[in-house]
Amino acid sequence: MYKKLWGEIMWQIVLAFLISLGTCLVIGPVMIPALRRLKFGQSVRTDGPQRHLLKQGTPTMGGVMFFFSLTLGTIFLARDNYIGYFLLLFTLGFGLIGFIDDYIKIVKKRSLGLTAKQKIVGQLGLSCLLVFIAIKMLKISTAIMIPLLGWTIDLGWLYVPFFIFLVVGTTNAVNLTDGLDGLASGVTMIVALGYTLMGVMSNQYSVVIFGAALMGSCLGFLVFNHYPAKVFMGDTGSLALGGAVAALAVVTKTELLLPLIGIIYVAEVVSDIIQVTVYKRTKKRVFKMAPLHHHFELSGWSETKVVRIFWAVTAAAVLLTLLCYNITLTNF
Repeated sequence: MYKKLWGEIMWQIVLAFLISLGTCLVIGPVMIPALRRLKFGQSVRTDGPQRHLLKQGTPTMGGVMFFFSLTLGTIFLARDNYIGYFLLLFTLGFGLIGFIDDYIKIVKKRSLGLTAKQKIVGQLGLSCLLVFIAIKMLKISTAIMIPLLGWTIDLGWLYVPFFIFLVVGTTNAVNLTDGLDGLASGVTMIVALGYTLMGVMSNQYSVVIFGAALMGSCLGFLVFNHYPAKVFMGDTGSLALGGAVAALAVVTKTELLLPLIGIIYVAEVVSDIIQVTVYKRTKKRVFKMAPLHHHFELSGWSETKVVRIFWAVTAAAVLLTLLCYNITLTNF
């Protein structure tokens, strides 16, 4: 079955990838100087690794590239498939929240951007809209698949809070991961490859095309975001990528495999939660700095070493996820 699907849509996978990649490569050289002229520069925490101070003023909000690259890479090959449009809506919706946050921070000169309450209200509101579309309009099942066993458990109305928790948690975890040059874009590119292959394995055309477009977008952005970064994605990009990953998990019914394929996202958010919780109670720090990538930096690792090891861990997690997914489909 896999060979048949590969043969039918291989050229479309390549085309979606190349359209998204090419869009970023064309837009980047135009957008980055424009962001610099507009003084849309990144502010850097003074309590972080000292070498990060050199990043002060690097153009941010580069995640806008994803809006164009993912849209073009997906929409031309969507075949009027509403699942493809849903994946795109998911991504752009969370990207818009990030854009508003970045705009307030940079243009309106409010250092914190949206307040925590405003962010969570926006994310919860969008999640409620998306779960309504998923269940009522697209008829996406409220059942979740148990990895390896192939069993399904129908959560019924409980799927709504489960969906919201999954989506909000994922988007914020990816946002936390975006702290080093090339980290979030590289990790998400590898995760997108995993979902593209899962789409092939489960015969889900829209997942395959969107996953390929997401890979191309991340690689195209990585050209400008690798160390030393010429541009940062900002919350515009990180929330968009988080939305894309969460959407792929929902559509492929791999919600319970998301912590495995997204192990770096999980490690980042868990390290932050542990750090804050323990410090509030004991005034002691478990990590030198949270999230986790900063801990390794302050332990003496170079930025590029941290990024490459996190990429390698993600690649291993993707391979393990694909193995689990294959066994699950076999037992389904």
